[in-house]
Amino acid sequence: MRAENSATTRSPIAVDTTGASAHRRGPGSGVVLAGLGVLAFSLTFPSTVWGLESFGPWSLVALRSVLAALIAGCALLAGRVPLPERRHRAGLVVVAGGVVVGFPLLTSLALQTSTTSHAAVVVGLLPLTTALVSALRTGARPPRAFWAAALTGAAVVIAFTVQQSGGALSRSDLYLFAALLVCAAGYTEGGRLAQVMPGWQVIGWALVLCLPLSSAGAAVALRSEPVHLTAHGVIGLVWVAVVSTFLGLYVWYRGMAQIGVPRASQLQLAQPLLTLVWSFLALGEEVSPAAPVAAVAVLVCIAVTQSAGGTRRTGAGAPVRS
Repeated sequence: MRAENSATTRSPIAVDTTGASAHRRGPGSGVVLAGLGVLAFSLTFPSTVWGLESFGPWSLVALRSVLAALIAGCALLAGRVPLPERRHRAGLVVVAGGVVVGFPLLTSLALQTSTTSHAAVVVGLLPLTTALVSALRTGARPPRAFWAAALTGAAVVIAFTVQQSGGALSRSDLYLFAALLVCAAGYTEGGRLAQVMPGWQVIGWALVLCLPLSSAGAAVALRSEPVHLTAHGVIGLVWVAVVSTFLGLYVWYRGMAQIGVPRASQLQLAQPLLTLVWSFLALGEEVSPAAPVAAVAVLVCIAVTQSAGGTRRTGAGAPVRS
């Protein structure tokens, strides 16, 4: 019995931190799945801008959460997934507050006045922010090179936002920085929970947990905010609800489970740059020369943190089982 318990404890950790199951499940499929997740996330900001053509920010976030929760609930019922243990519910509340409510709402408010290219650069700091929050949460002590790269990346983003805002932080910048913090907290707690349950169930239960609140919020917001349905608005809502909030996280977690956190995280480095491309192609935004430069600088800083071993200690969605 003792040997069985020991094996059960070690197995999940080995799957995700080292990608040991990659050869058994096929590393190629894991790369494809993780890449699809990054692609889905890179379109979130342009889709949000489209959604704001038809809905107010509060309505968009509430409807996004309701639709995603209904899909997640059906998936949980179809899989006959048992309710999460009581000891995990506080963590799910943090995930729900950060990933399901806080980040979508704050970024939607920011994108009312901010361009997607600007927001992409600022939110490109999310992996580093998550690493910092995770270090505080877990007590991990990454090497000095990690902290140097993290501080450099933060300095680049702050300098970029101040330069783009005419010498001072705008209200949209404050929304974006707040979004970084709440999302990092949600990712960190989600990564901790994903060591004891499949990652898609973490986001699934977080969505279902928010359903009563999001349903009530949708009813109130739709009465107080104007609704002007357009093709772009409906497509944007469907994308952020179905793809960004649920399906994107589902394939992302499965991909990470197959190829491991470090390798999957390398793919995510392309996300801000992909968003810059979509903001130009889908929205016709004029991308300032400073945006790609700042995005590449942040990418380099994140790459340094990975080579320093910092990402192995973060909670940025480190699932254990798929």
